Amino acid sequence: MPTWLIVLIVVVAVAVLGAVIWLVTQEMQRKRLQQRFGPEYDRTVAEKDSPRAAQRELAERERRHKELDIRPLSASARERYAREWAQVQEKFVDQPSAAVTEADQLLNSLMAERGYPTEGYEQQLADLSVRHAKTLEHYRAAHTTQQKHDGASTEDLRDAMVRYRTVFEDLLTDGADDEKHHDDRGHHERRNGHDHSGRDHDRDTDHDRDTDHDHDHDHDRDRDTERRVADRHGTERQASATPRTESNGGR
Repeated sequence: MPTWLIVLIVVVAVAVLGAVIWLVTQEMQRKRLQQRFGPEYDRTVAEKDSPRAAQRELAERERRHKELDIRPLSASARERYAREWAQVQEKFVDQPSAAVTEADQLLNSLMAERGYPTEGYEQQLADLSVRHAKTLEHYRAAHTTQQKHDGASTEDLRDAMVRYRTVFEDLLTDGADDEKHHDDRGHHERRNGHDHSGRDHDRDTDHDRDTDHDHDHDHDRDRDTERRVADRHGTERQASATPRTESNGGR
């Protein structure tokens, strides 16, 4: 076999192998991004000229996200935000539009404390999509309603509050499991004799019990608020459905 033919065969084989590796790599990248971003992957593909352009966009989001100082909240911060959210939710009963605006502002404060930049709405979406893609559509829908101000109906505002709460809880609890695992490990070490005084362990146990009680109380208050909102809506619908008669003055 001539030398030039051998060289040609080797070159073609290397080219084919390189093409196969490239295709496999691209497919693995596509599946990874699709799994991580979920519906946001399909949305980005629809917005871009090609799937490859969408993949470059999502990969750039991941690169930027790695440079951010994203951190979980402390237990005290989570409790503080939970109380503030309960207050906003209670306000919705009498001032739904103002409550939705405050919910948006509280969510922005939570993002900032977690380490997310808040300089622009579109950038917020891009940054949140890396770790919170599952609740991103809720944020988009709620923000759209919030921007309508007085143009939104009470039912639209109620839907926005529910969506804001979904995003809020996602951001509030993200990273909390890792911190709880670390705390549980510390408790385990103290129980196995690493804390000789026993006094700190008792104090931590009391604090955990108080925290659980506070969480139960906040949950009960949230359910009470939702029930009050539902009762109010039912009263409004009943009033609007009451026929005009002489007995009610024609109103």
